[in-house]
Amino acid sequence: MAKKKKEISEAQMLVDVVIKGLQDKKAENIVTIDLRGLENAICDFFIICTGTSNTHVNALAKAAEEEARKTLGEKPWHSEGFGNAEWVLLDYVTTVVHIFQEEARNFYNIEGLWADAIITEIKES
Repeated sequence: MAKKKKEISEAQMLVDVVIKGLQDKKAENIVTIDLRGLENAICDFFIICTGTSNTHVNALAKAAEEEARKTLGEKPWHSEGFGNAEWVLLDYVTTVVHIFQEEARNFYNIEGLWADAIITEIKES
C-alpha cells in the first residue's frame, strides 16, 4: 500500500509542476480533474487548459514539457497534436495534459464527460 501512496504523491507533484509551466506561458482556464476515485479511470489526473492560437498552444505544451523535465526529470510517454495545434495531448501515464484552442475544448467537452470526478479550477497566478 505504501507504494500506491508514493505514486499518488508523484502524480500530484507532476500536476503542480505542469500547472506552473502552463501558468508561466499564460494558459487560460486551467482545470484539473482528479480521476483517482473513479472505477475504470485511465489515469490519476487530467490537466486541461486553453491556448489562444496554434502558436500559443504549442508554446504551452513546450513549457509544460520543459518544466516537468527540468523539475522532475519527467518526459511524456506519448504526445500528439503538435501539427495542427488545436488540441495537444501530453501523456505522462499517471497524468494526461490536454491543451486546447477554445473551439476544440468546447466541442470535446472533457470536463462534461468526466463530470463525476473532482474538478478543480486553478486560479491565475
